[in-house]
Amino acid sequence: MDVNLTLWGWFAAIYILVMTMLSFYLGKKKTDMPIIATFIGAGFSLIPPLGLIYLAVLLLKKDQHN
Repeated sequence: MDVNLTLWGWFAAIYILVMTMLSFYLGKKKTDMPIIATFIGAGFSLIPPLGLIYLAVLLLKKDQHN
């Protein structure tokens, strides 16, 4: 099966976009600074295992009481 590089690029772009959006959503609920949490999540999404670990940490963190 032949998968060209453009298809891998689309998969990577969609993965990074989804991870960034999830980081913002969880950062908004779980932290005081959602923009910083979003940038950290976007940076970690460039290395997939780190991005997944970061999202797991955000999921396990307690919600902020506003």
